[in-house]
Amino acid sequence: MHVEAQQKHFGGFFFSCNRATATFAHRTNHKKVVDEDHVSSSSSSSPSFEAFCDPLQSQQSSKLKPAGAMRNGRGTSEQWAAAAPGVRPRAASVRRRLVLAFALAVLTLVAVTAAAVALGVRFEECGGPEEGAAATAGPGRRGGERAEEEAAAAPWRASRLPGSLRPRHYDLRVAVRMDNFTFAGDVSIDVECVNATRFVVLHAHALQVSSVSVTANRPGGGAVRVQRHFLFPANQMLVLVLHRELKAPRTYRVNVTFDAAIEDELLGFFRSSYTLDGERRYLAVTQFSPTHARKAFPCFDEPAYKATFSLSLRHDPQYTSLANMPVERGGGDDDDGGGDDGWTTRRFARTPRMSTYYLAWAVCNFTSRETRGDGGVAIRLFARPDAVASGAGDYSLHIAKRLLGFYQDFFQVQYSLPKLDLLAVPKHPYAAMENWGLSVFVEQKILLDARVSSASYRMELTMVVVHEICHQWFGDLVTPVWWEDVWLKEGFAHYFEYVGTDFLFPKWNMEKQRFLTDVLHEVMLLDGLSSSHAISQEVQDAADIHRVFDWIAYKKGAALIRMLANVMGQRLFRKGLNDYLLSHMYGNAARDDLWRKLSEAMRSEGQGIDIGAVMDRWTLQMGYPVVTISKNRSERFATRYITVSQEHFLYGQDGRGNSSSLQWQVPLTVAMGNGSWVCSERLIWIHNKTETHRVSEMDDETWLLGNINQTGYFRVNYDLQNWKLLIQQLRTNPQVISVGNRAGLIDDAFNLARAGYLPQGVPLQLIGYLAEEAAFLPWHAASRALYQLDKLLDRTDDYALFSDYVLKQVASRYHQMGWPSNAANGDGSVLRASYQTEELQRELIMLACSFGNKQCHRQAVGYISDWISSNKNRIPPNIRDVIYCTGVSLMDEDVWEFIWMKFHSSNAISEKKILLEALTCSDNTFLLNRLLNLSLTSDLVAEQDAIDVVVHVGRNPRGRNLAWRFFRDKWDVLNARYGEALFMNSRLINGVTEFLNTDAELYELKDFIQSNGVGAGPALARALEVVEGNVRWHRLHRRHFYQWLRKAPSPAHR
Repeated sequence: MHVEAQQKHFGGFFFSCNRATATFAHRTNHKKVVDEDHVSSSSSSSPSFEAFCDPLQSQQSSKLKPAGAMRNGRGTSEQWAAAAPGVRPRAASVRRRLVLAFALAVLTLVAVTAAAVALGVRFEECGGPEEGAAATAGPGRRGGERAEEEAAAAPWRASRLPGSLRPRHYDLRVAVRMDNFTFAGDVSIDVECVNATRFVVLHAHALQVSSVSVTANRPGGGAVRVQRHFLFPANQMLVLVLHRELKAPRTYRVNVTFDAAIEDELLGFFRSSYTLDGERRYLAVTQFSPTHARKAFPCFDEPAYKATFSLSLRHDPQYTSLANMPVERGGGDDDDGGGDDGWTTRRFARTPRMSTYYLAWAVCNFTSRETRGDGGVAIRLFARPDAVASGAGDYSLHIAKRLLGFYQDFFQVQYSLPKLDLLAVPKHPYAAMENWGLSVFVEQKILLDARVSSASYRMELTMVVVHEICHQWFGDLVTPVWWEDVWLKEGFAHYFEYVGTDFLFPKWNMEKQRFLTDVLHEVMLLDGLSSSHAISQEVQDAADIHRVFDWIAYKKGAALIRMLANVMGQRLFRKGLNDYLLSHMYGNAARDDLWRKLSEAMRSEGQGIDIGAVMDRWTLQMGYPVVTISKNRSERFATRYITVSQEHFLYGQDGRGNSSSLQWQVPLTVAMGNGSWVCSERLIWIHNKTETHRVSEMDDETWLLGNINQTGYFRVNYDLQNWKLLIQQLRTNPQVISVGNRAGLIDDAFNLARAGYLPQGVPLQLIGYLAEEAAFLPWHAASRALYQLDKLLDRTDDYALFSDYVLKQVASRYHQMGWPSNAANGDGSVLRASYQTEELQRELIMLACSFGNKQCHRQAVGYISDWISSNKNRIPPNIRDVIYCTGVSLMDEDVWEFIWMKFHSSNAISEKKILLEALTCSDNTFLLNRLLNLSLTSDLVAEQDAIDVVVHVGRNPRGRNLAWRFFRDKWDVLNARYGEALFMNSRLINGVTEFLNTDAELYELKDFIQSNGVGAGPALARALEVVEGNVRWHRLHRRHFYQWLRKAPSPAHR
């Protein structure tokens, strides 16, 4: 508050040195406000007047010095004497008096000016209000010009680093104290001067800086005096103001000594803990992405400022330490119990050039297992000693070895480091982080107990490992220049989750099937909102960086890469990627660099597609098109022509007029069929709003099918007659249409209807064929669509119409598939051959139990009762989550307490996760409230799991209002805990608001946003649009939806 008062009062006066003299009388009354300790100097000599001047004006010092204002005041007295020719020697006494009076005046002036400037310095360091800066501009000055001048003269005011210096190498030494959770360090940074500058500006946040120095890296260069240094918290920067300019292209060494706390939070250098044999043990680990390396050491914390790193860690010898690189030969003294001072020092080998956010280290007392990859690369997994001893990390270690070889073969680029460590930690803000050579995973995404883990859990864990190892190339080796193209690494890693998993387990068929439902369909829900954004979006401020890490970057990026790979063909696609990686390895790249290499690959085979021209439409525009295909009909003759149109797909009809100018270059594949045959697909490029194209001859019974195997990132609509023909085809012989397109038709139909492009009955008619569907993927697409509708309808009076309809579609296939055997995997194998069957069986049981099938409920209750009475869990792992949740929802409070006890006692990570989620399924609001409060106050619920508790309570119809109220009441706590953690806040906000669908709830959300919306980023705006869409659907479509259900024929009559 005191600083704010200073800023407001002095903003118009303390801006420049020459104004200090003019306002000395005014400032004299406020001299005592100055905090002398706030201004520091690294020089022992007395600072000059210019040294106290605000550096904003230092580059114009000749204009700012008042005439004759020399350091000793002599110039002023001589000017005064010259202006008084009548002074004679005999008037010495008078002259002495006058000189004495004037000298006193000058001394007073100098003292007051120095104090004023010191106040100005402090004001500058505190940031200064923009209003104050604007107030100093003359009447004819524009604010923009003034801001540009300030940015040039005070580079720490800009949100980005100035670019005058570039780091070459960091020599970082960190001493870690686990007894009081503090660390101290010093860093020496070799920098190259690119443009002459008097300022060293780098990032530092939440650090106590104790000393700084700058030296020239040349013989006889010596020290460069640092007049002062200060932290500029607004931009998380550390500023060194130098006595003289650094010259280009010379190199210098910047030295900074600092210390800080190892915080109990999830970013920077943070601590975590676990219990082993009743003893609480601690570890400390880093999480620097995207902008948190600055919390651990002063650095140039932007992706393009790549450098090499040498790291030394000192700590208690009872701990071990890890980093990106192996320990240097002779660089560790931990084997003999520590050094002479009782501390262990480990010196790690020098890294390749990399960005600061990929630097990593950890101090822990974990144990490990090791294997060797191709070329002798050491692959190690570190985890809690009991987890390692039980073999929980063996599966991940095994697939990591295979994946390293796969990626080296696929990219034709070798892995760059001598080792790859996988570190499993109890607490982490994300599933994993791909630090080069030291990937960090939260335990539940890397540790596997094959006896109790479901197939879906194993699949999820596999894909996380696949994702992070892909980043060793896309991210670590080649890094996006800036965060606007973060999809260049996250989109590739997400796409290769499916390609790499197919390599490990070809029978899973991930890229051609699960990619559709889990990536394409999911992200199109998000990207169909008017609050969506382009995949490449401008990022200016550090606060904006977090908003680019969303499913648009990950999933849309992956979908566009998949579309591009299918257009190019795998051989040319791989050729282009290889050239891209080799051209930019150890450096940075932007999207145009990728387009250029892919275009060159196409031209090498005589194909002249300009990849950049095509893909810019997809990456620089938000959203995606809905492509409508129809026949050009003739009353007398079979037609050979189709009309194709495109428009921006949006769920909200109100926003469609605003996006009418958006167009894409669409690679549309089209096939035709009739009864038992289908013709081969054909690729048509759509460039305009509406086009006509010649195809094979068609009659009235020929249907059209677009986007074959859903390789394109768009929806496809047809005229109603074509929809009827496709529905008839599915009922008579669904296998004529590929499994991917069957799933795609279901997803497109439900979403086109929800957005008002199709009548509500079309998708419900379409899924009428599911009784004959034997493949998992179409069922999975249907269940996702039905759960979306369930969220809208489960509190309506006619809900039974909907649930009964779903159960009728499910009943036949559910009874046919039955329940899985409870026999364990005898050989401990990770996956049985019947993966697709297992997943379909699980999907049907989940639908049956969720929508109220009595036989399913009895089976679930029987399993739970048997477990309680025998204390032996005979529930098949693949359906445990469904059974636990169903049992808790149907049975009494004793069952809830039983599950709570098992959650406490279980050591299996996957089991604890589903037990915790099962507790949210209760119908007892008292128990749900208790669980919500425990999620924030109990050590039994990990921080990253607390969000799951709140979200899953919100999914429970009985808990929806509780979760929504809890979210609002605890917003300050939740936002403080998760606000910086990228996905966490977004997932929480979406999870508690996606079920809101009444006018009253919409009003409550708007009121909450108005009162608390600052700091939540785009998540609340997106939530508002979703809830508005829910309310609009009820107003426009609910009545027609239920009308169709009342007239729906029974499956037995079809």
